Amino acid sequence: MVPPYRARKQKPSLGRRLWRRVWRALVGAMILAVAVVALLRWLPPPTTGFIVEARLGARLAGRELSVTRIWTDAGCLPDSARLAVIASEDQKFAGHRGFDFDQIVDALAAARRGAGLRGASTISQQTARNLFLWSGQSWVRKGLEAGLTVLLELLWPKRRILEVYLNVAEFGPGIYGLEAASQRFFAKPARRLTPHESALLAAVLPSPQRFDAAAPSAYLRERQRRIVGQMPRVRELAGMTELLEGPGRCVRGD
Repeated sequence: MVPPYRARKQKPSLGRRLWRRVWRALVGAMILAVAVVALLRWLPPPTTGFIVEARLGARLAGRELSVTRIWTDAGCLPDSARLAVIASEDQKFAGHRGFDFDQIVDALAAARRGAGLRGASTISQQTARNLFLWSGQSWVRKGLEAGLTVLLELLWPKRRILEVYLNVAEFGPGIYGLEAASQRFFAKPARRLTPHESALLAAVLPSPQRFDAAAPSAYLRERQRRIVGQMPRVRELAGMTELLEGPGRCVRGD
């Protein structure tokens, strides 16, 4: 008996197969990103995207880059450093959800007037960028940065974002994190930083390759003075109490 005719199942087109692979890759990347960000809520990051980029750049230039990075738990980070970086980098940090839209609008308006595109990144955005991405400007990087910033804000408390930022920010060539910067520039642990010393370190953050905390210029000193003057006002902002009450105490022996 002749079997009934069955229509041959057509194979998906090449375009559809490629689209499925791209879609699966994107879903896999998103799941991986969520898992990594979730783990880093509790674990110190082993390295950062900026450190990897700096080392690769140095190697391609035929030299080795000396990197100093010392992880410091929240209990060993002084309140003066928290206040200083918030005063310098993101005074709305305690209240926003990752993005300061007023600053973004102002930066775009200034760019349209020909003043150049100035930075409008929050501490959350800078943490996402330093941890996972690279320097430079591109729409691809900005899109990835935005997505990672949303993840950080969803999965980490503000206190953790600030703790990680203070541990991964670059304070000079090859100097990453507050503890490394404190020992390099002031020969003492970060927990002993004075408000003026914390303000000086915060003052270099916009351009750590250009500003030198070991030999501060007149401009850098003026930034330091402004930050010191703003720190008492920042302490009084809504939401700052939680950020300044570090979990646990510093157990370092130094």
